[in-house]
Amino acid sequence: MFRNPLWLRLHTKIVRYIAPYDAIAHRDSLDKAIAFVNAAEAAGQEILVAFYHSEHTPTRLPSVAQYQHDVQQFVRLFPNVHQYQSWNEANRGNVPGAFSSPSPRDAARYYRALLQVCEHCTVIGLDVLDAANIRPTLRYIAEFKRDVRRQGTAMPGIWGLHNYSDINRLESWRTRQLVRALGGQVWLTETGGLVRFGEAFPNRNGSGLTRAAKALAYLFKVTSSQPQIKRLYLYSWRGGNSRTRFDAALTNAHEQPRAGYLVVCKALHAQGCAARLARN
Repeated sequence: MFRNPLWLRLHTKIVRYIAPYDAIAHRDSLDKAIAFVNAAEAAGQEILVAFYHSEHTPTRLPSVAQYQHDVQQFVRLFPNVHQYQSWNEANRGNVPGAFSSPSPRDAARYYRALLQVCEHCTVIGLDVLDAANIRPTLRYIAEFKRDVRRQGTAMPGIWGLHNYSDINRLESWRTRQLVRALGGQVWLTETGGLVRFGEAFPNRNGSGLTRAAKALAYLFKVTSSQPQIKRLYLYSWRGGNSRTRFDAALTNAHEQPRAGYLVVCKALHAQGCAARLARN
């Protein structure tokens, strides 16, 4: 991505990387993190790292002590990275046989543990996914805040939100309610237009490409109307194939531009946005 002329044309300065909390303990996970961070730093990018479940034991949540030990070693390995999230999409819930997510209480403990090992870092608070029904998300936020207060930890000044459900329905009420519930500054740490997401958002005859482009255009309008939202990170750059269940990428599997790429390019007022669009 960092060498692709299409990406260079956007002149973006921030990127996000999702790393297993125990990447330091597994050579394969660590090698991927090192490769990304090195490439991003060479491209002059400000890197936000979001910790997530282990790639080797995804259904087992770590103890606070194990989590703290592993992320401390990771932080020490990358002295130029100063922005972190304690757990990606903490409220997503458990998926049997796939991965586990922390309770609000555990999420608050991981947040505190990360603060303790990275005192001079910007540690973004709770990172949540909106979902079509946001009532469980609102409860999760409230319980997380209660547990942060109970443990005597400073309340986050920056929060993370993924608003796929809202934006891809061309709605904004979920984003507005969640931004209000989070409070403080909000970064859309993951968002984008869905080319394909299961049967809910199919890509039949290329319809998903047009839908995703419309969602991205709407995303920029919503973001500009919410003064608490200071950043947005689009997910992702390179798309999959016809068997990929989730695809919100700006380019196809061959890194050819989709309609959504042109929307982003124009929104960023980049030069030379015209390109031959991919059809998948």
